[in-house]
Amino acid sequence: MSNEELARLGTELDDVTIAYRKERFPIPNDPAEKRTVRGITIWLIISIISGLAFLGTYLFWPWEYRSHGDEGLMWYTLFTPALGLFAGLAILALGFAVVLYVKKLLPEEIAVQRRHDGGSEEIDRHTLVALLNDSWQTSTLGRRKVLQGLLGASGLLAGLAIVAPLGGMIKNPWKAGELGIQGDGTLWTSGWTLANNDVKLYLARDTGAIAQPHTSEAGTHMSTTGITRLVRVRPEDLSAGGMETVYPLPQSYVNDGDLFDETRDVYEDHMHSIHGPRNGVMLIRLRPDDAERAIEREGQEDFHYGDYYAYSKICTHIGCPTSLYEAQTNRILCPCHQSQFDALQYGKPVFGPAARALPQLPITVDEEGYLIAEGNFIESLGPAFWERKS
Repeated sequence: MSNEELARLGTELDDVTIAYRKERFPIPNDPAEKRTVRGITIWLIISIISGLAFLGTYLFWPWEYRSHGDEGLMWYTLFTPALGLFAGLAILALGFAVVLYVKKLLPEEIAVQRRHDGGSEEIDRHTLVALLNDSWQTSTLGRRKVLQGLLGASGLLAGLAIVAPLGGMIKNPWKAGELGIQGDGTLWTSGWTLANNDVKLYLARDTGAIAQPHTSEAGTHMSTTGITRLVRVRPEDLSAGGMETVYPLPQSYVNDGDLFDETRDVYEDHMHSIHGPRNGVMLIRLRPDDAERAIEREGQEDFHYGDYYAYSKICTHIGCPTSLYEAQTNRILCPCHQSQFDALQYGKPVFGPAARALPQLPITVDEEGYLIAEGNFIESLGPAFWERKS
């Protein structure tokens, strides 16, 4: 049997009745058909160019962070909008081309099929390929080689526009870079790791300060010069029963108190510390009666300073911020999955899915009366992973 006969037999076996079918352009070389094909071609070319532009932007556009006043700030600001623009054009143009092809080139057809239960018979399976071949032939795409290539290329590039950004999530977790205020890029370091290199680290609170208008000969613009985002903390800054989130502040980043210099710009350095993925620490001042009942962890008996205890803010379950402190019960709560830790028992988990105590930061006070880190955390921060030592 020919493919046409098999296709007709297949429709009959599937209880399908072709009630109406009409070719869009029954006359060969119809000018209207050529105009339609040109329109589809244009949309596919737009999709291909947009897809290539997206990949070019993703790979070569300057994406490194730029702050106010830095050279290249405008290009950095346009990076994300350019990605969205070119990805959207690639996908939309491909969609317009497909819709136009279906509406203008595929035959007009009305088919009616009766539903039936059960699996397909053997002859149905044999005729399926014939039906697919018939669909390919009646779509006229088989003889339109240019549209085939353009459709395949635009589909590939539109798919890459969706998949390519996932490449930015792929990272070697063991590759260590230069140790900085956010660690060295590995899971077991943070800004507090700088203490291992004899860097003096203050416990600093976030003031929430933002850039301010600055007027010069060039005009008025926003500036962070003289703006201090992190300031050092003294023991008297925290009331009994209180808690505050603090971040590592290297001595070279200090710009407050008697060291304040209105011409310095340390704002970006402070923001890097605040945004460090494992930098957040809860500084808790226990009430005197509660401090007398505190149970220290073996080997960490001198990690606290008087009534002041510093625990990592990164939950040991899956890394959410344990940002809630209930002073009446001295419990630290994680809002994500309701894990609770006892601040009187070295941050020991007492409820919820977390199975490991919150790491404790050794702290003390320097000669000027500011709270500082006496060293780095001695255990891994955040959730469990196979390289951690505890």
